[in-house]
Amino acid sequence: MPSYAIDGIRPVIHPDAFVHPTAVLIGDVIIRAGVYVGPCAALRGDFGRLVLEEGSNLQDTCVMHGFPGTDTIVEPNGHIGHGAVLHGCRIGDNAMIGMNSVIMDNAEVGESAIVAACAFVKANSRIDARHLAVGSPARVVRELSEDEIAWKTEGTRTYQELARRSRDTMVEVTPLNEPEADRPRLQVSDYEPLFAARDSND
Repeated sequence: MPSYAIDGIRPVIHPDAFVHPTAVLIGDVIIRAGVYVGPCAALRGDFGRLVLEEGSNLQDTCVMHGFPGTDTIVEPNGHIGHGAVLHGCRIGDNAMIGMNSVIMDNAEVGESAIVAACAFVKANSRIDARHLAVGSPARVVRELSEDEIAWKTEGTRTYQELARRSRDTMVEVTPLNEPEADRPRLQVSDYEPLFAARDSND
């Protein structure tokens, strides 16, 4: 993947992490074991330090950046959905940031909290542990149930497994012109959207 030093500081990637070849890493970026970084993610550690702790994921087209001297941190098992932007913030252990959300400077998202898709978390905001925040600007609407937290935790496990699958089996290939007659399906663990999981439990 494109990886660049700046001012003599190089990114660090644990050998048990997976970083997609199209992701871009610049400068003071630290990626711990079991992390998954998706296609076209941009981690610009050219002003401040960016850290993805053990077992976290940063999905496709996400951006991490921060003002000079700041740290932008995703704690262990943090889950950052497609297209999210993290700027000088801290995402707590087992927290989830929904797709296309923006988390601004000095904001903190607590342990096992969920920020809904397309939310905007203002600078200096605090999202309490195990609570749901929605909207723009984001506001905390309620405490999460144990089932919702379990659903989130299971989703993060699928990305930890994806990091392993990607390290072990992903290779660049030339596409086929037509699908094979006996084309196999991917054999992955069952995991469904929260609305579907709720419906199946009713």
